[in-house]
Amino acid sequence: MPVSISRLHGAVVLRLSNGAVNALSIGNGFVAELRSAFEEAVSDPTSEAIIIAGEGRMFCGGADISDFDGDHAQFAQLRDTLLLIENSPKPVIIAIHGMALGGGLELALAGHVRVAQKGAKFALPEISLGLLPGAGGTQRLPRLIGARAALGMMLSGKPMSADEALALGLIDEVIEGDPIEAALSLATRTISARNTGALPVPEDLPDAVHMARAEPDDGRRGGAVAAVIDCVAALPEGLEAGLALEARVFEQLILSEASRGLRHAFFGERQVARIPGLPKDVSPRSIASVGIVGGGLMGTGIALALLNAGMTVTMVEARPEALEKAQANIRKTIQRDVDKRRIDTATADRRVAAFSQAPDIDALSDVDLVIEAVFEDMSAKKAVFSALDAVVRPDTILASNTSTLDLDEIASFVRDPSRVVGLHFFSPANVMRLLEVVRGEKTAPDVLATALSFSKAIGKIGVVSGVCDGFIGNRIFEEYLRQVYFLLEEGALPQQIDAALERWGMAMGPCRTMDLVGQDIGWAIRKRRTAQFPDQPYSGVIDRICEIGRFGQKTGAGFYLYRDGRTAEVDPAIDKLVVDYSAEIGLTRREIGDGEILSRCLLAMINEGARILGEGIAYRPVDIDVVYLHGYGFPRDRGGPMFQADIQSLPLVLDQVSAFGQARNGWAFTPAPLLETLAGERGSFEQLNG
Repeated sequence: MPVSISRLHGAVVLRLSNGAVNALSIGNGFVAELRSAFEEAVSDPTSEAIIIAGEGRMFCGGADISDFDGDHAQFAQLRDTLLLIENSPKPVIIAIHGMALGGGLELALAGHVRVAQKGAKFALPEISLGLLPGAGGTQRLPRLIGARAALGMMLSGKPMSADEALALGLIDEVIEGDPIEAALSLATRTISARNTGALPVPEDLPDAVHMARAEPDDGRRGGAVAAVIDCVAALPEGLEAGLALEARVFEQLILSEASRGLRHAFFGERQVARIPGLPKDVSPRSIASVGIVGGGLMGTGIALALLNAGMTVTMVEARPEALEKAQANIRKTIQRDVDKRRIDTATADRRVAAFSQAPDIDALSDVDLVIEAVFEDMSAKKAVFSALDAVVRPDTILASNTSTLDLDEIASFVRDPSRVVGLHFFSPANVMRLLEVVRGEKTAPDVLATALSFSKAIGKIGVVSGVCDGFIGNRIFEEYLRQVYFLLEEGALPQQIDAALERWGMAMGPCRTMDLVGQDIGWAIRKRRTAQFPDQPYSGVIDRICEIGRFGQKTGAGFYLYRDGRTAEVDPAIDKLVVDYSAEIGLTRREIGDGEILSRCLLAMINEGARILGEGIAYRPVDIDVVYLHGYGFPRDRGGPMFQADIQSLPLVLDQVSAFGQARNGWAFTPAPLLETLAGERGSFEQLNG
């Protein structure tokens, strides 16, 4: 039974059991059963108190997010159930272990006494989904712990420990043992039960609200920040009015694009770990020791990511100066983490000790996994993989960090291509969370499963891609950049394009992004792609910038000037170069608005994403969205490019793509077959997520 009932020493104990997190599901009837069980406990003449606890590893992880896309009127069931608990004629003791999150903490607030096991965590993380606590949290929590502390919890979403919760008055007792036994002990004593909703308005309310409103809001959670503050500010109107306001605002937020996008991202990050068609009996291999070939910026970042995850790393680099630089950077970064109190000295010492270096590949003869991170050149890859094939164990997994090259060709350089997989890290590899896991034609199922398990072990979000030039992320990014460069020659300037996309929410505009990555990298890719596909030209304006040696931050100049090595400054010389190039190719420049910049860039991503899906390179549309959220600075509250296509509606997207297809360089907007099919059926990308 999802809610079990037992009677112990004059108390009725209700234990929640609904999946791994004891979610307060409305759609599956769990909340209704909780209410029924509670009513039974209240009417039991033999009981003097009611204890609510959770089964399994936690008290309650909150509301069932899958309910959010259903009938929103049903949330009244949860609110009414919590009011019933709060107004119980018998004292209600909440026995907490593990976690009390979101709606789970709101359930605890409806009780009269709260006892928690040491180690328990408490949080109201709804803000991360563009929502506010919608079951009384904005009204009960400030009354219990004060407005400033409550606003801090709700606006940050960060968890607090049982000891912190006790100090604030959120809970009444912290115990080492079984919280139910502690609750039973309380039930046999005289309990000073408090009805949270009846507590007075906190004295710090005016100052706390004023301070919260003065804090800047980046807008990335829709209107949720302002909504939380407004609901707390309404405390003096009384509990009933405050709860009604909270319910109305929750309804508005749950329908907003921001909340829908944030919820899409939340589910997507979990969905990408599931590989369609992978046999259920496939088990990932254990990875403890890893070799890295290449001591450049990427190899160093990868090494740090693995060391931070507790793995043993051996770096092979033939150039002594590069090896020395890599070691210095690794030690410096680890020490910086100590200085910032992210880790202690003992942890830092373990990480340093787990790192070793060697000039020769023979040092990798006994590692579990090797990650090649040398220059993006097929001949260089061939040399590395051929050498590895002769040295490592037969069961060692061989991975390439290639960002664009053909993984199947790389796999052909070893005798057993089934052990080759792509692990495309994003720079800086010790910071960026995305890891594209590239499945080759012959990659073994357990190798693919191991790669995904490995990505999770090192704190990355692994997304599987098939083999194509650029995989998921860079292949779409190429079409995005193609439009950026066409826009430049037609009338826009770098700073205008960057500003338009950053105002929409992109973490960094495309011109600044390429200056950071290195314009020479893009130049090399364009040269190769132009030779392969001469009928798909790029604008020559970006090559003119590269031809004068402006490769971005690394050279102090690219689209922008970097006098301090980091800060982008608009350079009139580049504005002149762009304008002169338009004249050189006989193109009359025109005024280009932010709307066109956004539309062309976003539609280029959507159309290429649809093409990738149609080819089977990505399993699902949400895989593309997660790649862009975590690898390319796409705004989380916008959900991702494929989510945006659904927001706009696919028939409208197809109309816009087709219209741009009639304009200059329209060949780049040839509609993807899948986009045409779904738009014709009035379907959506979401229906393909499964």
